[in-house]
Amino acid sequence: MTESDAAQKPDHTITVLLCGVGGQGTILAGDLLALAATASGLDVKVSEIHGMAQRGGAVSTIVRFGSQVASPVTDPGFADRVVAFESTEALRNLPFLAPEGHLLVNDNAVEPLPVLIGQANMPADAHGELQRLGATLIDATGIAQTAGNPKGTNVVLMGALSAVLPFSVEIWHDVIAQRVPPKTVEANIASFDQGRAVALDQITTR
Repeated sequence: MTESDAAQKPDHTITVLLCGVGGQGTILAGDLLALAATASGLDVKVSEIHGMAQRGGAVSTIVRFGSQVASPVTDPGFADRVVAFESTEALRNLPFLAPEGHLLVNDNAVEPLPVLIGQANMPADAHGELQRLGATLIDATGIAQTAGNPKGTNVVLMGALSAVLPFSVEIWHDVIAQRVPPKTVEANIASFDQGRAVALDQITTR
């Protein structure tokens, strides 16, 4: 999808699944996405599963938007965009991705709670598997640090996601300014812009 394609308003409901582990900022990311959709004049429904978020457990947020959205939930195989805040959750939530959907992943592995307590193992070569699946892999953690915003991985990923969604950059900048602490607005917008630029570069060179 090109940037001009993404600039068109959706004529159907778009479903975005955000997934990660507790402490990665998935809830704030979901808020930013929902605000951007609302500011674009769309109907929005949000569903959150916090799980064991405070102890590093899986966290997911579903944001659905369009001219009229009937339900905040989705079934496996129907997420138009899956945004994973780390590679293990990307693989775990892969069944939700629609056949023509877009998988966007922070190229970083975090040991989830089951691994930490010895009930599961980390997947072998998650990076290679995600490459084979055609995922857009972005070092969102590194970009956030470079932008002087070490806690802004979630905003970097929203910037990357914006490359394949129909909302203007101005709307994203406005909702970031509304939602984050005033002292961090500049760093968060810089993080967003860098995430968007990296994603656009990957998408347009495919």
